[in-house]
Amino acid sequence: MKTRLPLPLHLQFWDLFLIELSNWRWGWRNLALTGTVLPMFGILLLGSFARELGASALSFVLVGNLVMALLFEHMGKLISHFAYLKTAGSLDYFATLPIRKAVLILAASSAFFILFLPSLFVVLLGGAWLLRLELHVHQLALIVIPLCALPLAGIGALIGVSFRTPEEASAVGRLLTILMLTIGPVLIPPERLPDWLVWLGFLSPATYAASALRQVILGPLSFRLLLDTTVLSGCILIGFWMVDRKMDWRGN
Repeated sequence: MKTRLPLPLHLQFWDLFLIELSNWRWGWRNLALTGTVLPMFGILLLGSFARELGASALSFVLVGNLVMALLFEHMGKLISHFAYLKTAGSLDYFATLPIRKAVLILAASSAFFILFLPSLFVVLLGGAWLLRLELHVHQLALIVIPLCALPLAGIGALIGVSFRTPEEASAVGRLLTILMLTIGPVLIPPERLPDWLVWLGFLSPATYAASALRQVILGPLSFRLLLDTTVLSGCILIGFWMVDRKMDWRGN
C-alpha cells in the first residue's frame, strides 16, 4: 500500500486557507461589526479624557484600541474556533490529512486576518479623524501589522486546544485580553501608569505590538521598532511551538 506524500507547504497552506475562509463566509459581517464598534466606542470614551493631555496620549488611545480589536476579534475568534474544532472532533479529521499543525494555525490566522482588515481600516481612519491625529503610515506597516497578529494567533490556538469546553477557553481568553490591555503602556502612556504595571507590560506581546504600531502608523521610527519586531517574532515561534506540542494530533 502506497503512503500518501504530503503536499508542498504552500499548497497545504492554500487549501487550508480556502477551507478556513469558507467557514466564515456567512459570518464576516458580524466579525466586521464587533471588531469596529467596540474599538470606536473606546476611542470616543478615552479620547474625551485624553484630549487635554496632548497628541502623545491620543496616540495611545488610537493604537491601543487597534490592539483591542486584534485581541477581541483576532485572538478571541481563534480561541473559539480551535476550541470548537477540538470539541467537534474536527482536529481528528485534519489529523488524517498529510498536513502540518503549524500550517493549519497559519491558515486559520490568515483567514481571520483577511476578515479583520475592514475593521482595521475603519478604526484606524475613523479613530484618527475623531482624535484629530495626522497619520504617517510607513511602508513597514505592511510587515508590522501581520507580525502583530501572528503572536495572538498562536496564543488563541493554544488556549482553544488547552481547555475542555469552548466556554472555558473563551472565559480564559477574555481574562487574558483584559490583562494584556491593562498591563503596560497599551491604552495609557507609561508616565500615567505605576512603575510595576509598566514593568509587567514587558511580559505582554500587546505592549510590543502597540509600540510597533505607533511607530509605523504615526511615526517616527526608532531603534525600539527593532526590539518590538524581534520580541514579536520570538513570541510567534514560541506560541506555534507550544500549540504544536499541545494539540492532539494522531500519529505523534
